[in-house]
Amino acid sequence: MTRNAKINTLLLLVVAALAVLPLALGLGDGKEEPFAGADAQAESAITELKPDYEPWFSPLYEPPSGEVESALFALQAALGAGVLAYYFGVRKGRRQGAAQALAQSGAGAEQTPEP
Repeated sequence: MTRNAKINTLLLLVVAALAVLPLALGLGDGKEEPFAGADAQAESAITELKPDYEPWFSPLYEPPSGEVESALFALQAALGAGVLAYYFGVRKGRRQGAAQALAQSGAGAEQTPEP
C-alpha cells in the first residue's frame, strides 16, 4: 500500500468516525431536535437568555417547511461542490496539458539537428 493510499484510508476512517460516533454515543439524546443546525441552537439559546430580544434583520425568503429549507441547503451544497470540482478539474487539465506540451517540445528539440 502506497503512502498516499494509507493517508487516504486514514482520512476516510476519521470522516466515518466523525459521522458515526455522535450517533453511537447518543450525544443527541434528551433533546427535542438532537442534531439541529447552529442557527436553530443559537436562536433557542438567545430566546432562553433574553426573551424580549428583537432580531436586527429578517430573512428575505422564509421556506414553507423544514424539508424545503433542507432541500435548498442541499442544492446550494451540490452547486458549490460542482463549482469546486470544475475548478480543480480545469487546473489539473491545464497542468497535464502544459506537461504534455513541454514533453513534446523537449522530444521535438532532441530530434531536430542543430545547424
